[in-house]
Amino acid sequence: MFHAIINAIAPIFLVLGLGYFCGYRKIADNKNVSVLNVFVMRFALPTALFTATWHTPIAGFVSKLPLIAILVLAMWLLWAFTYYIARRYFNKPPAQAAVYALTISLPNYAALGVPILSETIHGASSSDIALNVAISIACGSIFLSPLTLMVLEKETKPEYKDASMGSLVVPLLVKAFKNPIVLWPILGTIFSCFGTTMPALLTHALSPLAAAAGGGALFLTGLIVSARRLKINRAVLVGFGLKNFVQPIIAYGIAIAFGLPATLLAASVFLIALATGFFGVMFGNGFGVQDEDSEGTLLLSTILFALTMPLFMYFLL
Repeated sequence: MFHAIINAIAPIFLVLGLGYFCGYRKIADNKNVSVLNVFVMRFALPTALFTATWHTPIAGFVSKLPLIAILVLAMWLLWAFTYYIARRYFNKPPAQAAVYALTISLPNYAALGVPILSETIHGASSSDIALNVAISIACGSIFLSPLTLMVLEKETKPEYKDASMGSLVVPLLVKAFKNPIVLWPILGTIFSCFGTTMPALLTHALSPLAAAAGGGALFLTGLIVSARRLKINRAVLVGFGLKNFVQPIIAYGIAIAFGLPATLLAASVFLIALATGFFGVMFGNGFGVQDEDSEGTLLLSTILFALTMPLFMYFLL
């Protein structure tokens, strides 16, 4: 079990470490990463999400509605609570609080989902595991990312700065859904719902971009983190505790309330119990918002994930 987790996170540490090393040793410029951020967040990752959702049949989405409900509720609840404590107790401005909330509430489905479910959900087919992971990634992009994008737009764009959030909900929501990281998986889902099949030529043409998404995002994250001195403070420890312990317990409670069968219950908890992802740091960088606590939480959650995940495996397997 522990061996499986180490195998899952080893590539993450390697690519993150490479990005950090290149930035620390000035092999790559860690102060100006806007071009790489545009490539990852506006092209590579949206392409990977678009491909994954279009390849998911509509029957797959329907059969996984309970899983979708658990994932979305667990992410929404933690995002709202984390945003509140970031503003109330850590005195973060709204933009940094939104980055902190997204970093903590959105698990790293893309990098960790398949290897962890493959080792934990025994008897499940590889196609079913891939479907669970594809749906979880789509849930994070479509249902959670817009919350942070709306706050970032409101706080960083001069035309929105002085207006009330209530008056801007609709235009900010529209703008958030135009972001490629949100729009492309929605388009992929729509094409799937119409029963269309992604042309083989298009799949082949987009495959280099999709393949570059995970590695590019991890390298970029390491590069960004190398520009700042990380501190393990109260906000980082709280973020780690919320992500690695509290959120899986929330998902477990929701799954029990829904009366899910054991296999689906385990899949939902294991997906939520994954280490925190990199979307928050990436979005923040794209808007010129940096939050050291988010970066520290990302690293601490990923490092100690090898210790926290076995606890949930022990109780659920």
